[in-house]
Amino acid sequence: MSYAKAFDLNGKLPPQALEMERSVLGALMIDQNALSNVIESLHSDCFYDPRHQTIFRAVNKLFELNKPIDIPMVVNQLRQDGALEAAGGAYYVSELTNTVVSAAHIEYHTRILIEKFIQREIIRVSTDTLTKAFEETTDVVDLLDSTEQRLMDINDKNFRSDIQPISQLVRLANEQIKAAQESEGNTVGLPTGFVALDQITAGFHPGTLIILAGRPAMGKTALALSMARNMAIQFNRPVAFFSLEMPGEELAMRLISSEAGIPGDQLKKGNIGKYEQAALNEKSQILANAPIYIDATSQLSIYELRAKCRRMKQQYKIEMVFIDYLQLMTAGGESSRGGTREQEISTISRQLKALSKELGIPVLALSQLSRAVETRGGSKEPQLSDLRESGAIEQDADIVMFVYRPEYYGLDEDDKGSTLGKADIILAKHRSGSTGKVRTKFIGKFARFENDDSGSVDSGFGTMPMGSGFDDRSQTAITIPSRMNSDVSSDLGSGGAFPPVPDDDVPF
Repeated sequence: MSYAKAFDLNGKLPPQALEMERSVLGALMIDQNALSNVIESLHSDCFYDPRHQTIFRAVNKLFELNKPIDIPMVVNQLRQDGALEAAGGAYYVSELTNTVVSAAHIEYHTRILIEKFIQREIIRVSTDTLTKAFEETTDVVDLLDSTEQRLMDINDKNFRSDIQPISQLVRLANEQIKAAQESEGNTVGLPTGFVALDQITAGFHPGTLIILAGRPAMGKTALALSMARNMAIQFNRPVAFFSLEMPGEELAMRLISSEAGIPGDQLKKGNIGKYEQAALNEKSQILANAPIYIDATSQLSIYELRAKCRRMKQQYKIEMVFIDYLQLMTAGGESSRGGTREQEISTISRQLKALSKELGIPVLALSQLSRAVETRGGSKEPQLSDLRESGAIEQDADIVMFVYRPEYYGLDEDDKGSTLGKADIILAKHRSGSTGKVRTKFIGKFARFENDDSGSVDSGFGTMPMGSGFDDRSQTAITIPSRMNSDVSSDLGSGGAFPPVPDDDVPF
């Protein structure tokens, strides 16, 4: 690798340690076990001198072929590769062992080489960024994201070890088992505040991508806000909420309406009574102190989102990200040019999954469902095949949930009783557990979801016990053995006339 261009601006030599390079190569050729001690971290780019890079590649090739590593074998390998001249010749290779007595300090010397390499990489990335920043055609958002990602890659590649002894993994597994035992059946992940949902999922876990989908007017945004509110206020867990459709002030208005129990239209008109004013003041203060961080940037690209989430993770220690909603995002950069919308959504979906793993937190993205739901007969319960624009959403997601209100389709009663003021959270895909259905209360005028008090229901697969959980109210749940890619809905009867939708329930 050439660093000449990177230092044109200041005329300084790149960070290097040529004596250490010679010492490391010499040690590798006098001690057969030396390379095993540094093979995970040492690579050819750690050497600044091109001759040393060539020699190390020959050493590494001998190691891969399980052949002895000494001066004659290295010289022979260089000759076979046609690289002996590039390595400085046989005499130069043999000289490398002259000043080396043993390989006792090779790990320390290797660490110095890696530090010098990291310095060179930081300078290279920074200089490349500086050059592109001067170019008028550069997409600034793409440049910012790529620079941040490249700097993080330097860290990941040079300080991360993927090898873990089984003793460490067993210890970590036992810690998780102990935490589950101590939870007494409650969630061990990030709780949503919906008791039966948390019992099925054990909470939302780090590194998972959750899709919450539904048709317009089902209450997707209201449900996501209810979850964010529960996490932040009930459990004091910092969350980020990205709204691509709704201004931040309107989101705050909805949260205040839900928390204070005052209809949104009353708040907008200022028609507030004495006792409502007291509740408004009290609940507004609670919300103001909650660790909820809202970003209402419209036309947000996935690269902007990742950059913002990294900063919020560092600054606010966020433990979950909500995105409203996926179809309003763009892939940004080259990914959004020349491809189909389906390809762009696939890119966004993969990047969201990567983001959840990178930050080690759950990411929940709202998603629209196709109009096929409306044209289907029966109960019109959503299916995995209804996910709009891309099958990659289903593929990348660890959990796919649908929000469904039978009442909207004129179904006032089902096998669980009255559906008036009720909403089902249908867990259609759960990569690491059971699927199922959770019944909740939906209070449209407050845009609020609550635990349902209907009690447990036998689904034919057994009854979900309703423990004390996180609320003094119980909640209906039906569990279904895991069928990761199967549809959970069926046509039940015929739909009726559509009832009017409250103004404050549009366009959730």
